[in-house]
Amino acid sequence: MTTAVPEQFIDAVTELFDALVPVATDDELFASGYLRGHFDLAVGTLQVEGAPFAASDVISQVSGTLQQAITAGELNEQDQHHVNAIWLRVQQLAA
Repeated sequence: MTTAVPEQFIDAVTELFDALVPVATDDELFASGYLRGHFDLAVGTLQVEGAPFAASDVISQVSGTLQQAITAGELNEQDQHHVNAIWLRVQQLAA
């Protein structure tokens, strides 16, 4: 993973989520909203901790919470597919 400047990464991810709103399917909108919740929680948690962090830290934290959610059965197979597709796009923004 790269160590993109967190602010630039966070801004780029926010822009990606916002850009999906007018063009995404209903399933993609659900997936992006769901993923945005995980992303915002991870960023907020890292900010509250007060220590410097990198984009790779956000990615690691979100990957962990997504896996927990999938293991807990929060997403059906189709939703998992949509969430994972958008998550891959988000991770590419850190490159």
